[in-house]
Amino acid sequence: MHDKELRQKLAAETGQIAWQELERHFARGVVVVVTPELDLVEAAARVAEDDKRALEEWMNRGQIVRATDDHARRWTDSECTLWAVVVAPWVLVQGSRSLSVH
Repeated sequence: MHDKELRQKLAAETGQIAWQELERHFARGVVVVVTPELDLVEAAARVAEDDKRALEEWMNRGQIVRATDDHARRWTDSECTLWAVVVAPWVLVQGSRSLSVH
């Protein structure tokens, strides 16, 4: 798939979802948090393209991390809604600064 087509497809598949609907994916260990500084669709495209260099750089900066129990507790307590997109087997999510990684 062409870069532009991939990004358009991912953008069309990105939407808001309640945390409660993501909990089962979290339990499977496949929820990945993308900080608000990054574009969620671009991050998803890099995952789909297996761009190891970009992903490693973002992981080293803490801009992409696997969701932790702390994330899950905060999201449950706030009854939040997150932006999400699936790049199988991963579910990439992004919330506001107060709900994301730190």
